[in-house]
Amino acid sequence: MTFNESYQNLLTSLQKIYPVGEAKSIIRIIFEDVFKVYSTDYQKIISPSEINQLAEIEERLLRNEPIQYILGEADFYGLKFKVNSNVLIPRSETEELVLWILESVPQKSNYTILDIGTGSGCIPITLHQKCTQWETWASDVSSEAIQIAKENADLNQVDINFLTFDILDPTQWQFEKKFNLIVSNPPYIPENEKVLMPTNVLENEPHLALFVDNQNPLIFYDTISDFALQNLIPGGFLFFEMNEFNAKEVQDLLIKKNFQNIEIQKDIYGKNRMIRAIL
Repeated sequence: MTFNESYQNLLTSLQKIYPVGEAKSIIRIIFEDVFKVYSTDYQKIISPSEINQLAEIEERLLRNEPIQYILGEADFYGLKFKVNSNVLIPRSETEELVLWILESVPQKSNYTILDIGTGSGCIPITLHQKCTQWETWASDVSSEAIQIAKENADLNQVDINFLTFDILDPTQWQFEKKFNLIVSNPPYIPENEKVLMPTNVLENEPHLALFVDNQNPLIFYDTISDFALQNLIPGGFLFFEMNEFNAKEVQDLLIKKNFQNIEIQKDIYGKNRMIRAIL
């Protein structure tokens, strides 16, 4: 059997639960990352051990386990990140947030930045890769997430300062340091929208990093912006990734707190996905 024949068989199988485009993307990741087989090699014969390995991956995929958790890694902005069920899988929309920061923030050597709710560490690690002169900090309420983020900092050979604290608890905001930039991709999906979530996300990714109470869906934006009022240097930047349906409310919240130059940015799908403000 060739890899091409295995490709066709796996594509047919995965289409039971995945759209064809997503199924093809998953198979490409498997072939390239696991077997080091690229499209030009698809006529290569697949060995018995590789057939068994592919069958095990297929079985887990059909149980709705994300390919990134199966392989233990995810791609983000050209870098590799370790991932498991303690952290969200990095998304392309967050890559766009990183790009916006890099395009719009002066890359000064004395800048100090903080990522709140860092998860896998994909945002601060990527930013520090591109701006090695920045002093970079990252925080999360989950010690398990911080451990993964530390491993990713080592993997990508960057020096990040990590903190474990609960941003929703103001008594933990005792910082001597002030920041030039604060960024966050916080939980923003109301609990009542769980029914709209893909099964592979709902059953595998950490709910702590995804969902907020229906009664207060902007709690993290409200709290983090208050934190920024205390801990941003005047003229400092605040960036959020956000729920497209709450973009106007997040904007209004920042206006009420007297942030300036507030701008909403759409993602590649035309959704109001990011917002930037200046203190």
